[in-house]
Amino acid sequence: MSREYQPLLGGEVDESDVDEVLVESGVGVLSMAVDGVPYGVPLSFGYDGDDTLYFVFLGASAELRKEMYAEQTDVASFTTFDVDPNGAWRSVIVAGPLNRISIDDWDTAREALADNAYQSNLLSEYELQENPNVWALEIAERSGRAVGQ
Repeated sequence: MSREYQPLLGGEVDESDVDEVLVESGVGVLSMAVDGVPYGVPLSFGYDGDDTLYFVFLGASAELRKEMYAEQTDVASFTTFDVDPNGAWRSVIVAGPLNRISIDDWDTAREALADNAYQSNLLSEYELQENPNVWALEIAERSGRAVGQ
């Protein structure tokens, strides 16, 4: 590959850099697919610092599109990134199974969301339900790239 494209492609980052981006970002795009039809949705997320991302599905549409895709997708993918005005950037992609959490997992999810989700203060208004609409992506694969970091 030509060197002229290196600023566009970036270089691979190590595991600690992947964790750093997940901790600092707080928002990204969750991608799912059902029967070959993709669906990507921007979401705030919490990261437990190890192997799980948490998402709260708020403001569900009448057709419950997020929930339908989440329930039927085999492997979900999540992308987050940041770009500095000076041209430096870094991105992370993780993938794995996506499952709705049980009430027993709510405290762990809430803590992860409070630590790094975008506008996590809004979660204090989220009323705990017997079956919270919170989903966990168990990270099976992770990768990251960066330029100028």
